[in-house]
Amino acid sequence: MNRSRLMAVVVFVVAVAAACQPLAGAAIPTSEPSSPPRPMGPASADASVTADISRLRVSTRGWKTDFNKASVDLAEFAGGGPPKDGIPPIDEPRYESIEAARGWLSERSPVIALVLNGRARAYPLAILIWHEIVNDVLGDEPVVVTFCPLCNTALVFERTLAGTVHDFGTTGNLRFSDLVMYDRQTESWWQQATGEAVVGELTGKRLTFLPAQIVSLADFAAAHPDGDVLSRDTGHRRDYGRNPYPGYDAAGEQPFLYEGVIDDRVAPKERVVTVMQGDDAVAFPYPELAKTGVASETVGGQPVVVFWTPGTASALDSDALDRGRDAGATGVFRPQVDGRRLTFARRGDAGAPIADQETGSTWSVTGRATDGPLAGKQLEPVVHGDHFWFAWAAFTPDTRVWTAP
Repeated sequence: MNRSRLMAVVVFVVAVAAACQPLAGAAIPTSEPSSPPRPMGPASADASVTADISRLRVSTRGWKTDFNKASVDLAEFAGGGPPKDGIPPIDEPRYESIEAARGWLSERSPVIALVLNGRARAYPLAILIWHEIVNDVLGDEPVVVTFCPLCNTALVFERTLAGTVHDFGTTGNLRFSDLVMYDRQTESWWQQATGEAVVGELTGKRLTFLPAQIVSLADFAAAHPDGDVLSRDTGHRRDYGRNPYPGYDAAGEQPFLYEGVIDDRVAPKERVVTVMQGDDAVAFPYPELAKTGVASETVGGQPVVVFWTPGTASALDSDALDRGRDAGATGVFRPQVDGRRLTFARRGDAGAPIADQETGSTWSVTGRATDGPLAGKQLEPVVHGDHFWFAWAAFTPDTRVWTAP
């Protein structure tokens, strides 16, 4: 390892340590796994395999997990530095108004926008970058909101599985640089990128994804003026608003603690929007989306439309999160309203409005018509992810890559 790469690793370990409790002597593993990432197939009752615990490179001390049951090679886990719950999840979230949030967040600050049963809530990445998991209830639905900074992956799941509400924490471990969560009820380990339990009693079970998107605070406020925002009053002292991973989203650089083959069709840490329906998966790179503002595609036999608009800061660029470069925001939707199929296009260069060709109505990145005959109508959101390319490709290698026409 050259000096610059070694220094980069040290910087990231220090950054992670700053976000956590004391590291208790955790070390970075240096051995290579025996195989590259394998695609994650559909969950089934017999998805587990007999696990070779001798291949586990992270500590089992303090865990009640059944390590004899796993669906992946245990050698693929690497210690990220912090111990179990060393990056503390938020278990008792508190909220504030959009106006109160504007007292410490800028209009371009990235938030995870979630709408359930008529309720809308924004989860600032300025908070999630320090905690990674929020156990919450929105619209009477128990949910877990997750963000993996090393993968730029924000995903939301239902917490109820087979009638039991689960609470989630951080294992302190990574698999192919992606967050590995655990549930407190069984201490099974869950892969954040796939929502699948990969070690322990619940191996092979999957959480249900919920539609969510990363947008700016301004975009959220425009779409949901009565929505609320996760508060900094978390019960933990953190430097909310500072990015502990400055410069991490340089597209061409090697991901931290990633051990595996990188698919070179797209730069490793290029942002992509991903849609998977059935066995069909498509990735839409942000730079390609920025060229047109709109992508229309068929995924798993179903039409989808992807919007991209500027105005959202990258959470992983500048020391001060809100001053990060403009990464833009995306939304994925069914391209129809009231049973009527619509076609969309941007009216000019980046920043110009997106409109449907049938009525001339203009649409926001949140899928709401803001002007024209369809003003006030809402497109149906489609479950999708916003990831760094390497993180998605590691688990879904057969993905098609969309390019602008």
